Amino acid sequence: MTEPRRGRPRSFDREAALEQALQTFWDRGYDATSVTDLTTALGIGAPSLYAAFGDKRKLFDEVVRRYQDTHGAFTSRALAEEPTARRAIERILREAASEYVGRGCLIISAAQNTVPASHEVAEQLRYIRQHNRDVLQDRIQQDVDAGELPDGTDAKTLATFFAATIQGMSQQARDGATQDDLMAVATTALNVWR
Repeated sequence: MTEPRRGRPRSFDREAALEQALQTFWDRGYDATSVTDLTTALGIGAPSLYAAFGDKRKLFDEVVRRYQDTHGAFTSRALAEEPTARRAIERILREAASEYVGRGCLIISAAQNTVPASHEVAEQLRYIRQHNRDVLQDRIQQDVDAGELPDGTDAKTLATFFAATIQGMSQQARDGATQDDLMAVATTALNVWR
């Protein structure tokens, strides 16, 4: 015999709520987003939020994973699908120009101004950004090793340059740069391959 469940069943779509939480953190950043902001955006009470997602930090961790699997997945897709580092980075820059308009990148901007109590969030996002740069470096080095790029190409510096360009595009988007503005940045950055 099973015991009856206590409380009311969830009356909201968890996936839709997670996407709404993502949008809220993306717009405001981690520290500037309060639990009240989240419950308002999701249309649920605090007890429902905690029951469904745990605390604010656990919800943010889920949001980051969702972002990487959805809105931010264009980077990993380009690296997996394009035959060379140059083509992958070109695709990443062009897709960033489209994806970032108006709000930038969650991974780049969500913890720009965190309080000391949120240092773990800042470190988590810093780690993801550094990992992304390292993946670019590895891909560039593969092309050097395969003869696609000249011997002596500094894969680390090139990867750092493109990571900095992507981060700058994110901030420019948050500051109001248009898709055309960001596309011009992407095109200019790609001139380093020549």
